[in-house]
Amino acid sequence: MYKHFILLVLFLSAAVAADPLLRLEKSADAMGSTYSIAIYGTDRVEMEAAVDAAFDEVQRLDQMLSNYKPDSEWSGVNRHAAEKPMKISPELFQLLSDCVEYSRESEGAFDISVGPLMKVWGFYKGSGHLPHRPEVLAALTKVGYRHIHLDAAAQTVWFDCPGVELDPGGIGKGYAVDRMVDILKRRGFSIALVAGSGSSIYGMGAPPTEPQGWRIEIRDPQSPSRTAVEVFLKDVSMSTSGSYEKFFRAEGRTYAHIMDPRTGYPAQGTSSVSVVAPRTIDSEAWAKPYFVNGRQWAAKHKPKDFRVYFCEDRTDQPCAWLQ
Repeated sequence: MYKHFILLVLFLSAAVAADPLLRLEKSADAMGSTYSIAIYGTDRVEMEAAVDAAFDEVQRLDQMLSNYKPDSEWSGVNRHAAEKPMKISPELFQLLSDCVEYSRESEGAFDISVGPLMKVWGFYKGSGHLPHRPEVLAALTKVGYRHIHLDAAAQTVWFDCPGVELDPGGIGKGYAVDRMVDILKRRGFSIALVAGSGSSIYGMGAPPTEPQGWRIEIRDPQSPSRTAVEVFLKDVSMSTSGSYEKFFRAEGRTYAHIMDPRTGYPAQGTSSVSVVAPRTIDSEAWAKPYFVNGRQWAAKHKPKDFRVYFCEDRTDQPCAWLQ
């Protein structure tokens, strides 16, 4: 009897000591996107401080990676790296090195030097327009990751062609989300959902109401208001690239903003690709070459710890997880 009484007292004491989980949600604009955090914890003051620190980190990255702000380190590289080797910060050097590696492994389907093409197609500050073929060919002469030369010993970057322009659009959100997640973890939090524009997402742990993880809906590209499939994120990321995000129609065809840097034209044949991966920078970066290179290439080249949900333009080919 006494043993049972002691156990009951211990149970009640633990229940009283365990504070109920609080939920906090915040969002902020940076790097041309809206970033959001939903976090669970027991101390609202500490939660607020951690979330604010994560958003401060995005603002710091905006000062480094923006290709719209003339005083950013990224803009400085675009202006001056063709003149001579330019010394850059260790963080930017590592990021550019990773991007060049993505380009090599994707056979050029991912390329951060795609800036001139995005401009000529009108995707930088608009919904796009159909350029003349000579404009595309002229832009292509300035595109190609092989124009980017990195010296690890000197920590410099150099372009061997004038007019090369790097575009952070393919990796910026994923890198920022990973950095935000790192800050929340270092401050002792283990349950949060961090998202950049809703297209690059990381789920930390699992919310109290859903032990499988954070429930995320992948939209049906043929009818974006409908859900194609649900995914649960638990200490993994997911990024989606879809032709329905930004596109225009011209001469009876639809042109999306996802560019094939090798041809100079928007990729055709794919409508949506979602990649689940351990890091958000990887899921965001690889969604593009999977989209560009197609289903068979993606199935052959995806790592074992990636999951890829692939949708083609063909109505006779249903969306499916790649095996």
